[in-house]
Amino acid sequence: MKNLAKMSDEELALCYMDGNNRAFDLLLSRNQTKLFSYILFVVRDQDKANDLFQETFVKIIVKLQGHKYAPIGKFSAWCMRIAHNVIMDWYREQKAERIVEPTEDNDLSNISNDSLLDSNIENRFTSDQVLSDVKKMMNHLPAAQREVVFMRFYQVMSFKEIAATTNVSINTALGRMRYALLNMRKMARENNMQLQID
Repeated sequence: MKNLAKMSDEELALCYMDGNNRAFDLLLSRNQTKLFSYILFVVRDQDKANDLFQETFVKIIVKLQGHKYAPIGKFSAWCMRIAHNVIMDWYREQKAERIVEPTEDNDLSNISNDSLLDSNIENRFTSDQVLSDVKKMMNHLPAAQREVVFMRFYQVMSFKEIAATTNVSINTALGRMRYALLNMRKMARENNMQLQID
């Protein structure tokens, strides 16, 4: 049998489903930092993030033990989807912070292209100061926008992966990103922050 350390996450998940508990220990060590940082970034509370992280991994274990995982996509994306659902359940329970979409159907036709940041935004995030400013601004975004920005730039997920993880259409994921960029650009303007590196 192949050495566990050389197995992909997907292979380890299948191994755990077949009864190898050491495979799960390795899966946990490979994925816990990424998952916890995602949860913490969205909920912005260390204690709550710890609770939601534990709940996420309990659900992952239950699903694996119930053979409800199929290695169709990346294991980490499957885990992120579970974490997203746990966070959304928590938000629903709280009802204090409601996620409001800018428009009901996310119609972006009323926004001119000039007001959007160009598609080369990834190249602008190279300065530590810019990253610091961006993180501060992201904390002021609505949860749905903050989540998509985090997944795109810090988890380096494609919009297809973001859409699948958050259970929305690609257009909705793109719309959330566009609104997030517009809001961040507005905040930068209001606070005289320079987001572009000269």
